[in-house]
Amino acid sequence: MADEHQFIEDGLRRSQINEFFADELGRAGYGGMDVAKTPMGTQIVLKAEKPGMVIGKGGKNIRKITTELEDRFDMDDPQIDVQEVDEPDLNAQIVADRLANALERGWYFRKAGHTTIDRIMDAGALGAEIVLSGKVTGARSRVEKFNRGYIKHNGEPAQEVVDHGKGVAVMKLGTIGVNVKIIPPGAKLPDDFDVREDAEVPEVDQADAAADEGVEALLEEEPEEVPEVGADDDVDVPDDDPADVIDEEIVEEVVEETGETATGATDAPAEEPVETGDVEGEPDELDELDEEIESEAADLVAEMEEADEEAEEDE
Repeated sequence: MADEHQFIEDGLRRSQINEFFADELGRAGYGGMDVAKTPMGTQIVLKAEKPGMVIGKGGKNIRKITTELEDRFDMDDPQIDVQEVDEPDLNAQIVADRLANALERGWYFRKAGHTTIDRIMDAGALGAEIVLSGKVTGARSRVEKFNRGYIKHNGEPAQEVVDHGKGVAVMKLGTIGVNVKIIPPGAKLPDDFDVREDAEVPEVDQADAAADEGVEALLEEEPEEVPEVGADDDVDVPDDDPADVIDEEIVEEVVEETGETATGATDAPAEEPVETGDVEGEPDELDELDEEIESEAADLVAEMEEADEEAEEDE
């Protein structure tokens, strides 16, 4: 037989054994099982709320279960060990059977769900989830969920840490499936972390204070003194005239327009400013030009008067 078929057959056989124990030990508070093969036979560990009812008077019930396992499932020398569940409210299978029984006895589903999940959290669980699916109140099926705390739904923690339990409540309108998930107290999850208060922190060597001076320390220090220059010391003195270093000035000529030329000047382009060189001696030159023009004008007027006098004498 191929390995894949062997895995499927082992899983099916395990499910059938689990259903058998749930039917036979339902009143004893069946809480799950662990099956392991040993050289001496098959070791089965049963978890029950009431181990006395599993064993029976004088071991009668346990011998009956052993014989039926050999006949129905062809198991070689099954060895059954019964363990008592310390906290039934933290066992998902026991909780699921209790909730299904409460629904069958007429409890309202919402009251039963909240009461059950509150008991789970009061027992110290890190998280719990209850899912009721089926005809809980009417003719139409629906799903009701009750959540508390922290729960894992996928990955390895959901398979290894979370405890699963399933039950079925047979009602008049139909069956109601009960699915319970519980994270027990003290479970180690991959995203957990611990803060250690007694941890020893190594001392950090502080750098030299003189090497790492702050801005404030630098501001508080006095400025460095300028060294004095003696008569014999060579000092570079610039020889350039400060007047030559000054940038050239820009003079803009403003043209005053009369009212007659204002209309024609609108279409003409604006005059650009004229750049000139050093204009420090320009006012004196303008005064000399004005005096020369006035003298020339006076000479022309005198010549014109003399010409007029000569013309009158000739007449």
